[in-house]
Amino acid sequence: MQVPLFPLPNLVLFPGQVLPLYVFEPRYRELLARVLENGEPFGIVRIRWSSEASPLPFHQRVSRVGTLAHVTRAQRHEDGTSSILVVGGERFTVQDFDLSHTYLSADVALAPLEPGPLEESAVDALARHLLSGVVRLYPDNAEAILDNAPEAPLLIASFAAALLPLTPEQREEALGAPTLKGRLEALLGFVPTEARELN
Repeated sequence: MQVPLFPLPNLVLFPGQVLPLYVFEPRYRELLARVLENGEPFGIVRIRWSSEASPLPFHQRVSRVGTLAHVTRAQRHEDGTSSILVVGGERFTVQDFDLSHTYLSADVALAPLEPGPLEESAVDALARHLLSGVVRLYPDNAEAILDNAPEAPLLIASFAAALLPLTPEQREEALGAPTLKGRLEALLGFVPTEARELN
């Protein structure tokens, strides 16, 4: 499938995460008009290097792993800019870039998580362990974290990824894990030492 891309510096969107965006550049106004007209998602990919940090062309400075973003709300302002709210959907990998538009576009392949070797109960245990680590990291906000935490392990992984003090590279590593088990284990490995359970 081909999707327009909205590259963002140091941002990795996970499935189920909600992200507000302010669309002001002309090329992304054009992108937004396209997706709103067709009801299609667009892809969010991370800008890995700025133009100051790398002489590579723009499309070679963005990640090849991204997440589809589905627009749930859009408000256009009098000056032509827009405020939108998107929710993360399926993960994808870029197969080939399309440079024929003012904005970046790409042929992508959806990359769903592969079935893992663990039983469902074991994945649930990993997710609970991860959530406990987040709570221990922010004890003053423990009640709010638990009140707002999702129940599904996939969404717990996304929830934790948003709260943990991760680098963009760590977030992308977790997003790129082939299985849910791998994603949960990657995020558990990034939980700061002071918040890990004592064995």
